[in-house]
Amino acid sequence: MFRSRSRRSFLKSTSLAVAGAAASRKLSFADAPSALAAPPALQQFGYGEVELLAGPLRDQFERNHAFYAALDVDRLLKPFRQRAGLPAPGDDMGGWYSWAPLGDLDKLPNNGFAPGHSFGQYLSGLSRDYAASGLPSTREKVHNIVKAFGPAISEDFWRDNRFPAYTYDKISIGLLDAHTLTGAPDALKILDKTLDSVQKHLPPGGISRAEQYARPHRDESFCWDEPYTLPENAFIAWQRGAGQRYRGLAMRFLADSWYYDPLAAGENVLSGKHAYSHVNCLSSAMQAYFVLGNQKHLRAAQNAFEFLRTTQSFATGGWGPDENFRVPGSGEVGESLGKTHSSFETPCGSYAHFKITRYLIRATKDSRYSDSMERVLYNCILGVRPIQADGHGFYYSDYSNDGSKFYHPYKWHCCTGTFSQITADYGISAYFNDGNGVYVNLYVPSRVYWRRAAGRVTLTQQTRYPHHPTTSIAVALDAPTAFPIYVRIPEWAGPKTTVAVNGKRFLSGAEPGVFATLQRTWSNGDRIEIEFDMPTTLEAVDPQHPNLLAPMHGPLALFSVGPIPTDLRREDLLRMTQVARGSTDWQTKTATGALTLRPFTAINDEHYRLYLALPS
Repeated sequence: MFRSRSRRSFLKSTSLAVAGAAASRKLSFADAPSALAAPPALQQFGYGEVELLAGPLRDQFERNHAFYAALDVDRLLKPFRQRAGLPAPGDDMGGWYSWAPLGDLDKLPNNGFAPGHSFGQYLSGLSRDYAASGLPSTREKVHNIVKAFGPAISEDFWRDNRFPAYTYDKISIGLLDAHTLTGAPDALKILDKTLDSVQKHLPPGGISRAEQYARPHRDESFCWDEPYTLPENAFIAWQRGAGQRYRGLAMRFLADSWYYDPLAAGENVLSGKHAYSHVNCLSSAMQAYFVLGNQKHLRAAQNAFEFLRTTQSFATGGWGPDENFRVPGSGEVGESLGKTHSSFETPCGSYAHFKITRYLIRATKDSRYSDSMERVLYNCILGVRPIQADGHGFYYSDYSNDGSKFYHPYKWHCCTGTFSQITADYGISAYFNDGNGVYVNLYVPSRVYWRRAAGRVTLTQQTRYPHHPTTSIAVALDAPTAFPIYVRIPEWAGPKTTVAVNGKRFLSGAEPGVFATLQRTWSNGDRIEIEFDMPTTLEAVDPQHPNLLAPMHGPLALFSVGPIPTDLRREDLLRMTQVARGSTDWQTKTATGALTLRPFTAINDEHYRLYLALPS
């Protein structure tokens, strides 16, 4: 059931709360450097220190915040209460989320497939939403959920449960975020109770899916759990004061022997593996690196990400057709265009992608990871259709030869959980700092509040990037202060990219693929303006299909809509232009007709095609 409060009144109160709360609160789960053997070089800002301004990211964040804040607590808790033998009022959520006896699955296809699996993600998303918005009603909602969940979790919940590790992992981050970001009473005690309840139902360690198949199992679906992703949130629990047992839990579930060790040695072991969970697993490697200081885990994450980028990815930044990694050099990624409409598990994959790129940026200050995050932002997650009231949500992006946007047939699937988290994380992905300077990571309408020993600094970014190739950043501070501001120059940026300060050119022909340093004494009212030289390029789907090409303009993948001229050539695509400045429509003409192209965010019900077959 949904509250009667209108979305309009919710959004109005959210906007008022942001303005008053963002500058005065620091709500963050940044790692405590004293607890880390290898502290990250860059720190995240708190959720309350970054404000999204009017634009597509803000719209998507507010829409999700309103939706998840309206979920009925009784419905969320129903499968847990049922298994605990408690009164369980409220309607079933249905779909994957509800509990059902295993024998009933054939009667109600996929109902009860993963009871309560996304509960922790909804709790985490709401906690992050509160930290970003400061809306008291959201904090109250989180506290009510945590209070009601405590009595409902029991060992019986885990009996005949396909995914005990997966579900516990999501519950753990939900309770941790509720504790850290909203101050929910007893959240850590309830986390302990949850771990106590699930302990005997977890496997002996972070075993692979192949090892799960080798163990006794009821049916194949019981081999799809994801215990190898547990260390990330277990390490976070230890850092946030949950206790030493969580550090031990993290160590126990590290996927060293079959995943991190070969990856660290430069062996590409991705092929055949479930795509989302094994990218998510890389975030556990990064937490292991920060906490334990073992360079092996950093190398494993870096090498895996390079394999992901160069052997598994589409031009959009998405990866994993049919949720599986393919054999490098086999041409299977290109072949998938004619075989499946399930090209990229978008909210889940985007969430995992944002997390691992944030970790890698913070560890290395390498802006190439930022470029990759940017691709996934504009070509994947920002174009996802809104979740529907009955729980039907967007799952797969379709890069097939006849693509379309569609909802998954099953309700309350895994992507409805990660969708709530990634939109809450947009702000903390936009900026970082190293204690001395601030790094502008994403070019999005936003404001960051930075507290320094020398005084407060506010950067306000106004932009319609990437449809306009410019951004403007206004600097506000208490007194003139010398410090660096680092602005990302994307790897694709052309030689005419310029950076100006107060109307005077500061950098010309800035080196692409780095954070450019703007070191000066800044004064209140200073303004940074960046104009990007955005080239048009063509990217092959894989080396085995060199003539299957996706048109790119800067970070944007452009999808063909409508008829495709039969005489279309590479040079025709390379001279495509925007219909008007700032337009989301692009066009090129041939002797037999015109071709229209659009970014993923501008596509609605029309069919489209990303990769075009072109003559050599």
